[in-house]
Amino acid sequence: MGRFRSVYDKLNQALDEMPYDELGISVEVKEQVDLMHMQLKRAKRRTDTQDMELAMDLMVVFSTKKDDRNADSAIIERLANKLELHTLADLKEETGAVRKLFKRRRHNAESLQQIMDLLGKFKEVAGIDEALLLDSPVSKSLQRSPSSLIPHEFLCPITLEIMTDPVIVASGQTYERASIQKWLYSNRRTCPKTGQTLDHLSLAPNFALKNVIRQWCEQNHFELPVKDPVIRPPFGCSAEIIEEISSLVQDLYSSQLDVRREAIVKIRMLSKENPENRILIASSGGIPPLVQLLSYPDSEIQEQTVTALLNLSIDEANKRLIAREGAIPAIIEVLRNGNGEARENSAAALFSLSMLDENKVLVGTLNGIPPLVELLGNGTIRGKKDAATALFNLSLNQANKSRVIKAGIIPPLLHLLEDNNLGMVDEALSILQLLASHHEGRSEIGRLSFIETLVGIIRNGTPKNKECATSVLLELGLNNSSFILAALQFGVYEHLVELARCGTNRAQRKANSLLQHMSKCEHIP
Repeated sequence: MGRFRSVYDKLNQALDEMPYDELGISVEVKEQVDLMHMQLKRAKRRTDTQDMELAMDLMVVFSTKKDDRNADSAIIERLANKLELHTLADLKEETGAVRKLFKRRRHNAESLQQIMDLLGKFKEVAGIDEALLLDSPVSKSLQRSPSSLIPHEFLCPITLEIMTDPVIVASGQTYERASIQKWLYSNRRTCPKTGQTLDHLSLAPNFALKNVIRQWCEQNHFELPVKDPVIRPPFGCSAEIIEEISSLVQDLYSSQLDVRREAIVKIRMLSKENPENRILIASSGGIPPLVQLLSYPDSEIQEQTVTALLNLSIDEANKRLIAREGAIPAIIEVLRNGNGEARENSAAALFSLSMLDENKVLVGTLNGIPPLVELLGNGTIRGKKDAATALFNLSLNQANKSRVIKAGIIPPLLHLLEDNNLGMVDEALSILQLLASHHEGRSEIGRLSFIETLVGIIRNGTPKNKECATSVLLELGLNNSSFILAALQFGVYEHLVELARCGTNRAQRKANSLLQHMSKCEHIP
């Protein structure tokens, strides 16, 4: 990548200074060269966010386990795809390898147990029982088709229409969500394609296939049909639980405050237990009254309500319904003025809702970023972590980067870097790397002059700390050579050489790119 950027810079410079008149170049050739020059100027460097997203997702999963929360199934699915664990055979092989590591390195027992827990979550969310065949797919990786005809892999096996919301059932097959829900709600408990009896009725979003379909549609100018999420009571729920949830939803409208409060508490607990309950609560009309109760002037009711909505938002379809009911402005208000735990869970809810791109934009335009930055600076450790994950996710949207910077995020991030007791160096560096790709972010970082802190982390941090700090410094240095010169004055060179020799794979790549860039900056006074 470093070599590519070097060639890119040289080509741009050469074309900027091209003496067309002196060379006697024809008009046709000049037009072709101008076209290439224009394409170079339009080219955007790929921001290296994949590893950061992976690290942040892992932080979220492990922190929710410590806080007795449910991890967002979308995060688990994304982690499985990023780690290339596509089948049960992959998961079994990885589990065996981790067990061997555990026998050899018992001093890493806690970390290895975390990995084992994560592998278990993959199997749970993928909806695959170990008794099934080893080639049952967890997610599908499909090749893009250059044809204007819709590839058959993109068609729902039930309706034979292109899928807009593909989901994976327990058999490993993928269907359009609305189609498979209709199949299941008609008292069927089998996979339509294989005839296999389904061990459970959970539906895992197939993000890999959804992204490939979206890319194919863009390339072939195909407009996806717009479909509203269909949520009905999941087949297999007992009559008792259906009746209980229906009664609790009615109680949310009660004129008696104690009845409302008790209903909210029970709904919060039920929404935490399993995916079927989340679907059932939504299909019973529980989301609109919960959203209304967010504005009720009672701190306990606000706390219980926002926590219930956080639990419900784990379901992807619920994310859209919660946002559609106008919950985001109310959640932001609780984030501003609620009690401690309510503010923390509001931040977590905004993170969960902003997994959808349209909600990222909504949170930003509704001024939800400033209270998150305030929580990052002044909240409890858990509050800071919730705010950090939400702000990282929101900053993946380009327009939100400017909002985050204007909200004053740089000083609290610097504090997180300097306070080792908080244990949030990686989170802070991940956000900083996103912001360092924005010109306003580089300006703010430059005024605070925290290059010395970055160099200190590269010198004394954990392997992951060093990797992230080097990535941030590289992003800064590629855009402004003064950052490179400042880092050299603080003695970064020898530490980069060491990192390039024995750091993590990603750290070695970043360190080598940074060293190459430094060699070009030596002539700058």
